[in-house]
Amino acid sequence: MEIHHPNYGLSKTKEESFAEDTSINLLPRAVLRPNSYILLDGEWKFKLDLEDKGLTESWHLGHAYEYTGMWPGSIEEHMKNARIEPTQKSWRDKVIAWYEREFPLPHLSTNNGDPHSLLQLTFGACGYETMVWLNGILLKTIEGEEVHTGEYTSFSYELDPKTLKEINRLTVRIADSMDADIPRGKQESHVYKRGGIWYQTYTGAVRSVWLEPVERNRLRSRVGVFSIVEDNMVRFNLTTRIHDPGNYTLRLQVYKRKQDTPEPLAEDSYPLKLESGEKRQRVVIEIPTAELWTPENPVLYRLVAQLIDEKGYAAEIETHFGLRKIEARGCCVYLNNKSVYLDGILYQPGTATYEEIKAHMVAMKKLGCNLVRIHIAGVDPRIYNLADKIGMMLWVEVPSPHHSSAKSRKAHREELLRMLSLIGTHPSVVIWSLYNEDWGAQDIATNPETRQYITEMYHYMQLAYPQFLIVDNDGWHHISYEGRLKSDLLTAHLYTPDLQRWKELLDAIVSGQMTGVAAFPLVVGDPFFYRNHIPLIVSEWGGFGFSDYGGPKENEGRSELIKAYKKELRSRPIAGDVYTQATNIEDEKNGLIDEHSAALKVPEGLLNSRDEEL
Repeated sequence: MEIHHPNYGLSKTKEESFAEDTSINLLPRAVLRPNSYILLDGEWKFKLDLEDKGLTESWHLGHAYEYTGMWPGSIEEHMKNARIEPTQKSWRDKVIAWYEREFPLPHLSTNNGDPHSLLQLTFGACGYETMVWLNGILLKTIEGEEVHTGEYTSFSYELDPKTLKEINRLTVRIADSMDADIPRGKQESHVYKRGGIWYQTYTGAVRSVWLEPVERNRLRSRVGVFSIVEDNMVRFNLTTRIHDPGNYTLRLQVYKRKQDTPEPLAEDSYPLKLESGEKRQRVVIEIPTAELWTPENPVLYRLVAQLIDEKGYAAEIETHFGLRKIEARGCCVYLNNKSVYLDGILYQPGTATYEEIKAHMVAMKKLGCNLVRIHIAGVDPRIYNLADKIGMMLWVEVPSPHHSSAKSRKAHREELLRMLSLIGTHPSVVIWSLYNEDWGAQDIATNPETRQYITEMYHYMQLAYPQFLIVDNDGWHHISYEGRLKSDLLTAHLYTPDLQRWKELLDAIVSGQMTGVAAFPLVVGDPFFYRNHIPLIVSEWGGFGFSDYGGPKENEGRSELIKAYKKELRSRPIAGDVYTQATNIEDEKNGLIDEHSAALKVPEGLLNSRDEEL
C-alpha cells in the first residue's frame, strides 16, 4: 500500500460557493462541509476472530493479519474471497472480524497548528458492534461510546492530536450475531432463517470511512427541516458541538439550489450562549418567494449555516432542503394542501451498490411511481439526496428486530433515533413505519407493554418530527386506544392472484371490515370504527411471479394483471397502493426492473394511475 501525505484544508473559493450546482456530495450524508477529506476505502488487512480471542490477546497493539479485504465490503464477502472456513455455510451464530490499515498524518498549510480545527474520523456505517483503536489507543465516539452499536448510520471520532503520528495505525473490531433482539431488517436470525423472504446476512464494513478536518466549535452533520408552507416559513433544527464555551452567532443563508449570484434569498442571525458539549437549537426563517417541493417539480434550496465565534471565525455546513407539507386528512393524503394518490412500489435493495440503487430509482420513476417504500433497510444516505432531486417520495422503515422483548424495543428505539437524526433533512421522506407485519412485535395483540411502546414512539414522532406521517405497524394489527388509531394511515397487505377475490377484498376493506381481509385483523386493542376518516393504503399487493404469491410469471401477463388490479384500486376510496416489488432479490423473483441493468421488464408508466379517470 502506497503511503503519502495528502493535504487537507478548511477553505473553498467564492466560485465554488456560488457556481451552479457544484455541490457534489461524494460522502454518504446529507450535509456538505467546505473542507477536503480523505477516504480510507480500499484494501485493509483482515482476519476472522473465530474464537473471540483478539481482545484478550490485544490484537490492537499489533497482530499478524493473514488476509486482506476491500472496504467497503461485507465480512461474508471477505470470508468467501479469503476462503476462510466456514465458507459454504457462512456463519450461524456470531462472527467477529478485525481490520487494520495505516494512514499518513494529513498536513495543513499551517503545519497542523490551526487553533480552530481538529481531525475527525467517520464511519458511514459499520457493525453491529464496532470498536476502533488509533495507534493502539481505544477511541470513544463523539457520544462517548467505546463500543458503537448499530450498522445502518454513521458515527464519528474526534482524534486527539497527542495520539497522532506521521504514520498512523487504525484498527477496527466488528462483531455481529444472529441475535433476534437487534435490528436486522430481513437478514436472517435465530428466529427467521434464510430462504423465501429472508436473506443472507450482510454485515461488517458496509459503508465508506473517511478523515476530515472539522472545527472545534461547529454545527454537526444533522439538520432537521419542517416547513410551514402557508407562511413560506422553514423551521431548522441544528446541533452545535462546542469545545470552547462562549458567545456565538448562528447565521443562516438560503439560496436557490442552482444560483450564480451571491445574494441569498433569505438570511437571518441568532445569538447563542453555548456551554461545552452538544445542544440542539430550533430556529425559523422566512423565504418570501419560496416554491414548494413536489414529485412533478422538485424545487430545492441550499442552506448555508454558519456558527460564528466572538472573533468572527465561521464554521460552516451546507445542505439542500425543500418546502413541503404532508398530511393525512380525512380519506386522503395531502401534499402541500392538495390531495395526492400514492402510486408506490416496494423496494428491497439488498446488497445493491449505490450506482445500482441510483439506476433502480430512476427506473421506478419511469414506471410511473411517485412513492418508493424502502423496505426495512438502511440505505446509503445519498439515495435520499437523489430522491430529493428527481422528485420521488420515500416511505422509510426501521430495520426490525425479529423478537419482541424489552431488549429488542430498546435496540429498536436507539436505531430509530439514529436514523431520524440523519434523515430529517430530506423533503422526499414523507412516511415512516415503526414496525412491519409484527416483526419484532409478535405479541402486539396480547402484550400491553408492546402496544404501549409503539404508542409512545408514535406520539414522540408526532411531536418531534411533524414533517412525517407515521405508521405504527404496517400491514395489520394497528393499535387502537379509545377508538383512536395510533397510526396516521390505515394500511393493509393484501395478496391474491385471483382478480375476483381482489375485488372482494377491496370491497370489504373500504366498507370498514377489520377482520378476514388481511392475514390478521387490521386493528388490535380497543374497537376502531372505520368511516373513511383516515387514509386507507394497500401498502403491499401483487408480487406476481414469486411462488408464494402466485399470479403470472411472464412479463406480459403480469403487466395486464397489474393494470386490472390498479383499475380496481382507483375505482374505490383508497389513498394509495404499493406494488411488490421493484427488483428480484435472492429467492423473491417478482421484480419489474432488472436488478443488474435497471431495464424495465414491463411498459413505462405501468404503475402511474394518477391520470386515470376514477
